[in-house]
Amino acid sequence: MIKATEIVHFPAPPAPYYLECGYTVYTPGHEHPNRRNMGKFDLIMMKSGTLFIGEEDREWALTAGQSLLLLPNRYHYAVRPCEDETVFYWVHFYSLCAWAEFPADQQLAPVPQSEEHYRTFLTSPYYIQLPKMWDMPYPERTHQLIEKLLQLPGIRQSSAYWTQQQTFEELLRMMDLRQLEQYVSPVVAVAEKTEAFIKNNYRAELTSEDLSAALHYHYNYITRCMKQVYGMTPNDYLQHYRLEQAKLLLLKTEWPIAEIAKYVGFKNAPYFSSRFTLKNGCSPQQFRKQYSHAPNRSKS
Repeated sequence: MIKATEIVHFPAPPAPYYLECGYTVYTPGHEHPNRRNMGKFDLIMMKSGTLFIGEEDREWALTAGQSLLLLPNRYHYAVRPCEDETVFYWVHFYSLCAWAEFPADQQLAPVPQSEEHYRTFLTSPYYIQLPKMWDMPYPERTHQLIEKLLQLPGIRQSSAYWTQQQTFEELLRMMDLRQLEQYVSPVVAVAEKTEAFIKNNYRAELTSEDLSAALHYHYNYITRCMKQVYGMTPNDYLQHYRLEQAKLLLLKTEWPIAEIAKYVGFKNAPYFSSRFTLKNGCSPQQFRKQYSHAPNRSKS
């Protein structure tokens, strides 16, 4: 079984979205067209035969059950014609967010844009990890999803649109390496467990000993995992999450600032206000006011 050697990382939301798909049959002597800078991703999923294809300085001989993700800003070309009947499915999709390709042995892409992503999309990013080329673990189920997509152009667009996107997202989920236990790195697993523990206990006074006892790892290792996956130490993530929960309470309640600070886990209200101001560029009071004042209405 061929494991992925490169992985393409997509921060979401928003998730990549579906454009179109197709079913291609090449008889012996036919070959894949040469294309440059398509501007969209081209996911090839093999059903039978052998497809000889290249991207820049890489070349592959794809066989049944394998997939290849061609990138939108690269040169794709036929290495040589097919030697026997070759059948494959293809899906074109697009991503609004900045994607990146990394070697598979680099456990996870760096996350320097996590805060910027949060400001833009109001949530922390989840990194979808799609293999560049691999042996698909569930090729038959993958082919069934593409067949479903192929049948949708014949129905009303108002129905087809939602079914297309839902079916495509199911395809992404099946190919997301983070959903497959055999591909999830220990670093990612520890970081995700740490994140979940912090979210479930953020109101308590969490210490390094608490995290180590709950997760059964040394705190230094937990910190390395969190920094690699989320770009933050556990304490940084805890403070980040507390401040985001405070923003929600400032918008949804009329609680005093000191009460909100205490509720989300800050013992000291002035310290809470200073951290909130540093992170958001305004004090908690100013944040609340900018969303609570009704607009002035001039009288005619």
